[in-house]
Amino acid sequence: MIFRRQRRLRSIREIAPEDIFLDSSNLPELSSSQFEGRVEKPVAVKAIFAVGVCFALVVAGFGYRAFSLQVSSGEKYAKISKENTLDRSLIFATRGVIYDRRGEELAWNEAQSASSTLGEVASNSDMFALRMYSPQPGLSHVVGFLQYPKADAKGKWWREEYAGVSGMELSFDDLLAGQNGSAIIETNALGEVERENIVVPPQNGTDLTLAIDAELQSKLYSQLAAHASTHGFKGGAAVIMDVHTGELLALTSFPEYDHSAFVAGDNAAVRAASNDSRTPLLNRAVSGLYTPGSIVKPMFAAAALQEGIISPEKQILSTGALVLPNPYNPDAPSIFRDWTVHGLVDMRTAIAVSSDEYFYVIGGGFGSQKGLGIYKIDEYSKRFGLASVTGIDLKGDREGIIPTPEWKAEVFGPDDPWRIGNTYHTSIGQYGFQISPLHAVRFTAAIANGGKLLKPQLLASSTPEYRDIGIQDQYLQVAREGMRLAVTSDRRDATVKSLNIAGIQIAAKTGTAQLGARNEAMNSWSVGFWPADEPRYAYAVVLERAPAGTLAGASPAMAPFFHWLVANRPEYLR
Repeated sequence: MIFRRQRRLRSIREIAPEDIFLDSSNLPELSSSQFEGRVEKPVAVKAIFAVGVCFALVVAGFGYRAFSLQVSSGEKYAKISKENTLDRSLIFATRGVIYDRRGEELAWNEAQSASSTLGEVASNSDMFALRMYSPQPGLSHVVGFLQYPKADAKGKWWREEYAGVSGMELSFDDLLAGQNGSAIIETNALGEVERENIVVPPQNGTDLTLAIDAELQSKLYSQLAAHASTHGFKGGAAVIMDVHTGELLALTSFPEYDHSAFVAGDNAAVRAASNDSRTPLLNRAVSGLYTPGSIVKPMFAAAALQEGIISPEKQILSTGALVLPNPYNPDAPSIFRDWTVHGLVDMRTAIAVSSDEYFYVIGGGFGSQKGLGIYKIDEYSKRFGLASVTGIDLKGDREGIIPTPEWKAEVFGPDDPWRIGNTYHTSIGQYGFQISPLHAVRFTAAIANGGKLLKPQLLASSTPEYRDIGIQDQYLQVAREGMRLAVTSDRRDATVKSLNIAGIQIAAKTGTAQLGARNEAMNSWSVGFWPADEPRYAYAVVLERAPAGTLAGASPAMAPFFHWLVANRPEYLR
C-alpha cells in the first residue's frame, strides 16, 4: 500500500511558472476580480516619499496654527473666545412718566427704531427709549430735559444711565430713573445666540404727578409772552400758588428754550439759545432777581401795625413829594417824590393808590410819625422769606437781597454811610432790594392765608410745609382789604382797575421799578390773590425791561388770562 502511494506521487507533474503567469489578454474568460492572470507590483519608493511629504506638511500646518493660537496670540484669542461666548447685554429701565395735575403727559418714553441715529451703536437687545415732551409752550423750564446713555463706536456703553440736566428731570432724577438690569447672552462659535439669561431684572422709574396744570400754565405763558412782545418787554415770569398747600399751579418763564431740541442734541438749537441776548436758558421765575417796587407795601403795612407805630385809620397827607430840609444847605432840600398827589390817605387807601409818601413815612418816619426803621424793615422782610431761598425743588433757587447799612458798606464802602433816604427808598421796594417771582408769590400767599410762609411744592398732593411769620391776622386783613380796594376803588389813582373782572374777585398790588443810569427802562410787577374774601390762590408776575413810561404793565397783561380762567376753569374760582 505504501508502495502504491509512492508511485502515485512520482506520477504527478510539477507546474512551471510560465504556466501560471499567462497574459490575461490570451484568456478571454479571465476574472480580474479574482486576480486571475495578474500579479500585483510592489509600491514604488517615490510614491511612498510623496505621501510622507504631504503628511509632514499637514502636520506642520496644524502645528503652526496651534502655536499661533495658543502661544503667540493666545491671550488675544482667549479674550475673543470669552467675549464671543458670554456677553453682557444691558437692559435699560423704563424712565418714569411726568404727568400734570390733570393726568396729561408732560414727559414720556417712545421705543427707538433700529435705524435711529441715536441707536446705531447699540444692539437691538439693549436699545434705550427716547424721551418725548409735550409740545405746549411754557413748560420747558419746569419739566427740563435729560441726556441719553452713550456708547462708543464699538457699541460699548460708557454712560449707561439717563442723566437729568435741568428742571424736574434733574431734581427728581433718582426717582424717575429706576435701575438698569442686565442679561448674559451665550453664543456659539458661529456667533449664533444659544441662550439668554436675565441676571439682574430692571427696576423701572417712578411716575411723577405735578401740581402744575399744563394747559393753564401754557395759556398764562402765551398771553404774557404776547403782551411782552407787543409792549417791548424783554422777558418775564409768572407763578401761581395754592395759598394753603404751597402747590404750584403754574411756574413759567419767557422766553424759553426748546427742551425737545436739547434732548435730541440739536446743536444749532443749543447754540442759538446759548447766544440769545434775551437769555432763554434762565428760569426767571426761580433764578431771576428783580427790584420789587411797590408790591412790598402791603407787607410793610402789616409790619407797621404789628409794631404798633400807626393805626389803619390814621391819615397821612400826600402832596406829591416828601421834602426834608438840608441843615447844611437850606436851598437844596432832599426831595422824595410820590408818583402823583393823593391827598389824605389811610392805610387801606395808601395800599390801593400805592402812595409812596405814606410808605416813606411809616418806613423811615417823618415829623411826629415814627417809622419802622431799616432794621425792622430788614427783620420783617426776612420773616416773609425775602432773604432766604424758597426751598423749591429746582436748581437755581436764590436768596433775595435786602438793603441794610451793612450791605451798603460792603457794596459801596465806608465813605458812603447809610442815610434816611436809603430807608425811604427801601420802604417802597427800591434801592438795592431784589427778589424773585417765587419770593413774591410766597409773601403774597402769606398775606392771603393769615401768616403761613409756605414752601413751593411741585408735586401734587404734597404735605404742606410752612412757618408762621408772626403777624396777627387782623393786621394782615387790613393789607388784604387794601389790595382788594386797589382793584375795586373808583378813585382815579387806584392802581389795579384792569383786574376788576366779572366772575372772579381779585385782590392785587402793582409795582414798578426804574432801571438804568437815567431810569430809561422799567420792570413791571403784579401780585395778588383770589377769591378776595376767602383766598385760595396767589399769583406773582414780573415783566422785564420795557421802555420807561410803558403803561400796559403786568396787571393789564394778566387780564386776558383771568378772563380765560373764568370761562374755562371754574374749579379755580371757588
